[in-house]
Amino acid sequence: MNLNLSEHPHRRYNILTREWVLVSPHRAKRPWQGQEEEVNNEIRPKYDPSCYLCSGNKRANGEINPNYDDVFVFNNDFAALQKSSKKDQFKDGLLLAEGEQGICKVICFSPDHSKSLAQMEVEEIEKVVKTWKKEYIDLGSLEFINYVQIFENKGAVMGCSNPHPHGQIWSQSNLPNEIVKKDSSQKDFFKKNNRSLLGSYLKQEIEKKERIIYENDAFVVLVPFWSVWPFETMIIPKEHQKNIGTLNNDQEVGFADAISTITKAYDQIFNCSFPYSSGIHQAPTNGEKNEHWHWHMSFYPPLLRSATVKKFMVGYEMFGSPQRDITAEQAVKIIKHHL
Repeated sequence: MNLNLSEHPHRRYNILTREWVLVSPHRAKRPWQGQEEEVNNEIRPKYDPSCYLCSGNKRANGEINPNYDDVFVFNNDFAALQKSSKKDQFKDGLLLAEGEQGICKVICFSPDHSKSLAQMEVEEIEKVVKTWKKEYIDLGSLEFINYVQIFENKGAVMGCSNPHPHGQIWSQSNLPNEIVKKDSSQKDFFKKNNRSLLGSYLKQEIEKKERIIYENDAFVVLVPFWSVWPFETMIIPKEHQKNIGTLNNDQEVGFADAISTITKAYDQIFNCSFPYSSGIHQAPTNGEKNEHWHWHMSFYPPLLRSATVKKFMVGYEMFGSPQRDITAEQAVKIIKHHL
């Protein structure tokens, strides 16, 4: 009997991390009696005098925010990485540790406390994109910074401690685990084929049109074949680009348009402010050519069946490998229905 990806349990291979995800489509029909999250549909004010990130307010460290009117960036008051860290190494038998240098920043997307990216205009998101681009270039040019990670945690269920629209940028001396995996897989493919791994994958997806949600002149939004989270998506530039530092003005607009489209669609799926973690994976800033890199942005939303039912990574997923019930193809249909 031929394998039916919409009915039979199977594994899917992630070409970027070289890891497998278990897909069990038949389990999507099981009744849910587990934990349900509270839905927070409160209407936030445009300005909150108690918010550390609002324009003109005092932050936790006592500094006063300027009266910013679009995007505002500052060094994280409680940074996970520090520029002054020692690079010494600790070794005791099988125990190994080493100092890690870095710079962490917070980027406020808008002075409007009530908004998220989904409520912002494309022109406003374009300013965020330009700021990401500038920070990647500036931080990456520092001798001790070899990788710049741009990300956003949206919603309390994702651990976000402040509802003001904002993201973070962590830059550091060494490559994080996920980047090491993606660097290796892309490098091996490029050496063998002299073209980018994601570019080849994107060509196949465009031909099949089974997992594409949206596309404009410069970008494609799709659900990766190997996605782990129920409504996971990825934004991929059609042009082979190593990092966002090479975006031209039209591409910046196209990127902002893609972000606007998917975040708005997310909010419509369960009629709530859809939580997620998103991040941009791009070439390290380690002084190498990194021609094999094809940058991309991923969204990992935790919601499963409704605004109150969350996907948990526990049990088999902690000790074995990731697992999902709803297939990538089913997720595409649901998301596209809400465009």
